[in-house]
Amino acid sequence: MSRSHTGRTPASTKPPQERILLSGVLFPGQPTETAGPLSEARGLVEAAGAVPLAEDPPLIQRRQKPDSSTLMGRGKVQEVRDAVDRLHPDAVLVDNDLSPAQGRNLEKAFGVRVIDRSELILDIFSARAQTAQARLQVELAQTEYLRPRLKRMWTHLERTEGAIGTRGPGETQLETDRRLIGKRIRDLKHKLEEIEGRKRRQVQSRSEVFTVGFLGYTNAGKSTLLNRLTGSDELVADMPFATLDTRTRQWKLADGRLVLLSDTVGFLQRLPHHLVASFHATLEEALNVDMLLHVVDASHPDADHQMEAVEHTLAGLTNRAADGIVLNKIDRVDDPIQLHLLRGDRPQPFVHVSAVTGEGIDRLEDMVTARLDARSVIVEASLSLADGKSQAALKSAGVVLDERTEGDAWLVLQLRLLESTLGALQSTLGEDVHFQVLEAAAEPYLRGELTA
Repeated sequence: MSRSHTGRTPASTKPPQERILLSGVLFPGQPTETAGPLSEARGLVEAAGAVPLAEDPPLIQRRQKPDSSTLMGRGKVQEVRDAVDRLHPDAVLVDNDLSPAQGRNLEKAFGVRVIDRSELILDIFSARAQTAQARLQVELAQTEYLRPRLKRMWTHLERTEGAIGTRGPGETQLETDRRLIGKRIRDLKHKLEEIEGRKRRQVQSRSEVFTVGFLGYTNAGKSTLLNRLTGSDELVADMPFATLDTRTRQWKLADGRLVLLSDTVGFLQRLPHHLVASFHATLEEALNVDMLLHVVDASHPDADHQMEAVEHTLAGLTNRAADGIVLNKIDRVDDPIQLHLLRGDRPQPFVHVSAVTGEGIDRLEDMVTARLDARSVIVEASLSLADGKSQAALKSAGVVLDERTEGDAWLVLQLRLLESTLGALQSTLGEDVHFQVLEAAAEPYLRGELTA
C-alpha cells in the first residue's frame, strides 16, 4: 500500500466485512445438506459480502418442533452464547425463520445482533437489485418483513415499570411508524400492480411467438445457458441470485425459426413467501410461457434436494409443472450414474448439457423444436407470384416444408406455423393470401397462470 507524504499509511474507506456466526435448527422433513450442515448458509453469507464463522462441529440442533421463545433449546442457546464470547462476531445468523419474539429473545441471550434466513436473503436481493422494478419488489418484501418487528427496534423507548418520563413515547412512536409503514406498503403494491399490468400485456403481445422459460435453483447456470443459446452477454456470476429481473432474448433455431427465451430469479430452499409474493410480476413473465424448462446444476451434491425445492415452489406459484428438465454442468459430473439417479420417476423428458462447453446443446434444441412442431399447424398458402412482400412475411413466420408454382401467376407454400401466428398472418395479409389447414396442432396449449 502506498504512503502519503506525511509518512502515514492512508486508512481504507471501505467498511470492514462483517463476521457472522452460523447457527440453525434442523426439523423433520428438512433435507440434510451433503456438503455439511449450514453449507448453504455459508454461501449466502459470503454472497452478502460477509465472513462466515462456523464452529466444528457446526452449531446446529435437531428438534421435533421449535421452542416457542427461542426456536432452539436452552442448551444450544448457551452453546451459541459461548461461541459468541469466544469469537466476538458482529452478528449471529440463525438459518431459519424467526418470529419477532424469538428474534428479541435470542438477541438478549447472545448479546449481539441476530439475523434470520429471510433477513439474510432479503439483504442479498437488496444488494443485487438494479432495475426500478426489482428495487420496488425488494423494498416491498423488506417492509412487510419489518412491519411485525417494529417493536424490536423501539425497545429503548418502551415503558420501564412506569418510571417517570418513560410513559407513552415508545408506544406513540411505534404507532406512528406502523401507520407510515402501512402506507408505504400500500404505495409499493400500487406501483407494482401497474408494472404487473404492463408485464402481463407484454407477455400477451408475444402470443405470436413461441416462448421458452428457464427456472431453477439459484446458481444452476440459467444465465450462462441463455448466453450460449442466444449469443447475448448477460451477467454471469458464481453466486446466489446474480439474476433478479426476467431477461427475454431471441433464440434462432437451426431451421431459422425464432423463439423467445426468458431467464429469471433462481429459487432456494425455504424461499421467504413474502419475497415470492412481491416478485409476482417478474415470475409471471418467465413462467407464463409455451414451454417451461427446469434447469438443474447436475454437479451439485444436493441436486436432488434442489430439484424438489424448485418443484415445491413452482407448485405453489402456478397450475403447471415443468415441460422438460435440463441437467446442466455435466462437464463437472464424474459419475454418469448420478445423472440417471436425478431422473427418478419424473415423467418429463430430460436432456444433459453443458452451457460452458456446448455439449448437448443440439439435444436441447431438438427438445424445443419437437415441442414447437407439436404445437404448430401445417397449412397451405396460395398467393400471387408477384406478391414478394407476402412471400417474405410467410417464409419468415415459419418453416417452409414445400414450395411450388401453379401456372404463371400463383405460388403455393406449405408451412409449419404456430396457430397464433397463422391467425396473425390471416389478419395482416387479408384476402391476398388463401390459407388451408392441412394438419392441426398435435398439442394445442393454453398457458397457465400464476396463483394469486
